[in-house]
Amino acid sequence: MTTILVVDDDQQMVSLLERHLAGEGFEVVTAAEPTAALAAVGEHQPALVLLDIVLGSHDGREVLRELRLFSDVPVIFLTGRGLESERIVGLKMGADDYIVKPFSLGELSARVETVLRRTQGADAHRVEVPTRSFGDLAINETTHEVTLRGELVDLTAKEFALLAFLAASPRQVFSREQLLRQVWESSAEWQTDATVTEHVRRIRNKIEVDPDHPRWIVTVRGAGYRFEPASR
Repeated sequence: MTTILVVDDDQQMVSLLERHLAGEGFEVVTAAEPTAALAAVGEHQPALVLLDIVLGSHDGREVLRELRLFSDVPVIFLTGRGLESERIVGLKMGADDYIVKPFSLGELSARVETVLRRTQGADAHRVEVPTRSFGDLAINETTHEVTLRGELVDLTAKEFALLAFLAASPRQVFSREQLLRQVWESSAEWQTDATVTEHVRRIRNKIEVDPDHPRWIVTVRGAGYRFEPASR
């Protein structure tokens, strides 16, 4: 079953969403505060998170910021504040959609279905290609696995997508704006360049012997990043 995590401190709302989503065929996990929410993502690996912006004295946007440090799980914000400026801020931070309370359960179902179809469909339609090998580093787009010196590297879905995209065009330089469009299917209007920078940093920490002097993903000053296939 597809798992959805509901993060809300309003027990009445949680019960309503839990009953409705279970009736739609989803497995539902709930959390009422940030620590429990982040732990639930790691434990249950949900396909989607419904995240209330107001969690008592906590801000759901801070939860999203922490979540994006280790997971690319789709997030739909739930909020009683419908100002356009606040919706834009949430989307720029990496939320996939934004639902303003009160909302109908039909609208919720449609938004959930749309986000899941978009995020899961991207993998379903990926063209199979052989494993790309670069010395000790191997990238398999069919199995979405990366190995380094024969050991499996634990990458998130978006980290893998970014690495695979760069490696598909060795030595070609891509700006952060181009990577946002190609890998995130977004733009600087919705997400900042820092999104790319942070993902590059995380990938380097996982595949580079010396992340401060990278061998694979090289920074081209003033231009962006390129994947360097040759030994140096």
